[in-house]
Amino acid sequence: MGNIREIRARIRSVKNTQQITKTMKMVASAKLRRTQNSLNGMRNFAQRSREILQELLDGEVAEYENPFLIPRKEIKKVCYVVFVGNRGLCGVYNHAVLRYAQELVRADTRECSVVVCGSWGRDVIAQSGLTVRHTFDGISDTPGTAQSLPVADYLKRLYLSGEADEIHLVYQRFYSALQQVPSQVQLLPAKLETEEKNEATNDYIFEPDAKSVLENMVQLYLDNMVYSVLLEAKVSEQASRMTAMSTATDATGDLISELSLELNRVRQAAITTEIAEIVGGANALKKAKK
Repeated sequence: MGNIREIRARIRSVKNTQQITKTMKMVASAKLRRTQNSLNGMRNFAQRSREILQELLDGEVAEYENPFLIPRKEIKKVCYVVFVGNRGLCGVYNHAVLRYAQELVRADTRECSVVVCGSWGRDVIAQSGLTVRHTFDGISDTPGTAQSLPVADYLKRLYLSGEADEIHLVYQRFYSALQQVPSQVQLLPAKLETEEKNEATNDYIFEPDAKSVLENMVQLYLDNMVYSVLLEAKVSEQASRMTAMSTATDATGDLISELSLELNRVRQAAITTEIAEIVGGANALKKAKK
């Protein structure tokens, strides 16, 4: 009976774990839908702002100079902004983006530093060999612009002060719920990444003046870029967590089935043994009577 009690206790424990993984999967799925809706809207807005800015720069204000658009003559210091999650239990999501950042830093011959967005793995990152200059650990799983703007403002100050000559965003790019790929994109100096430059197709009237409008457009572009990458990283994180918890739930189901079969085998063996003992006792009693 000892084995039966142990197996039953094990089944109860695994069922409790299964309930936890199911709940975590549902929570991750809900957060994924919310963040993905925000990302879809932000992608369109960011793309349109980039197109307008490029069109303006190609038009009558082509001579416009902005410190965020002009590359430095010499790139000595590079900053990589690494977007990780706030916790684990999301498969290889955090470790994959961290390894990717390490590869980028190792391949870069210039002085490199890292800004971390997310509260996961302080000890792991500290032992990774990366030089961390700042950490933003107050970012929620469904962030808004109120959480992305401090990051964007900090990076802009870092660039203007000369503490970084180039700034790159390192994150997991979302392709589907089952596919997220570590990627990097240059934030500063800004690269609009248009396939080809066309002449301006619209006549714009600037109020109060062209310089003020262009200054605001550049700021808007940079803020949108940081926010869209932050959303993309969060969508990828929740997709990874949902997949990991789904896999864990399936695994606990398989384990429960195996334990149930083992319980039945032990129970049948116990019954067979008990029957054999009864029959043996009955036969012994008959022989004794004879």
